Amino acid sequence: MRVPILMYHHIDTPPPDADAIRRDLSVTPQNFEAQLHYLKQAGYESVTLNDLALYLTVGKPLPPRPIILTFDDGYADAYHHAFPLLRSYGFVGTFFLISAPIDQGNPDFLSWDQVWEMHAAGMRFEPHSYDHPDLRNRGYQFLVFQILAPKEAIEARTGEPCRFYAYPAGRYDQKVIDVLRSAYFWGGVLTEQGATHTTADLFTLRRVRVQGSDDLEAFIRKLNLDW
Repeated sequence: MRVPILMYHHIDTPPPDADAIRRDLSVTPQNFEAQLHYLKQAGYESVTLNDLALYLTVGKPLPPRPIILTFDDGYADAYHHAFPLLRSYGFVGTFFLISAPIDQGNPDFLSWDQVWEMHAAGMRFEPHSYDHPDLRNRGYQFLVFQILAPKEAIEARTGEPCRFYAYPAGRYDQKVIDVLRSAYFWGGVLTEQGATHTTADLFTLRRVRVQGSDDLEAFIRKLNLDW
């Protein structure tokens, strides 16, 4: 099934001293709103990763033009910019959280109160590790902590089971997938580009990266690529 899973990070104007990585990861609120406006006008309807998995596994129907909007890391601008725009256009966002900075009260990241408010308004939350390490070639206990610590923290606030995991920096190995399966996850998302998914790919779902340099024409072109 071809369902674009859009991948965002910051929805914010990068600071004047931002490096190339920060600029690349930052979609301005103005550009983000233009993208949402296009999606709405083009007839796209937002669905969740759960919806995609249920379509692939048991055939639960999807709308004619499904789209999934994901946001990595859990930055504070998700609450200040992404959240109100998603609500305004009637879209659901899935936010992958790194839980350590939230636990530590880092002002650059969401707070648990904001997570609760956003979830109550229909947004979805899933884990992106405890503190964003490379998970490859790690021991079992380390992986269990990096997967279950954020999972349990999110579930305590939302009351919903976490079913999907965003691998930090897209890095994973088979042991990571094995631990995710044992913790009753349904799948995982990558940073690799693509929009076509199969049942066999649920733990390696590819996404469409939206970059800070993308104007609306580039955004539409990525959305329509046959990949």
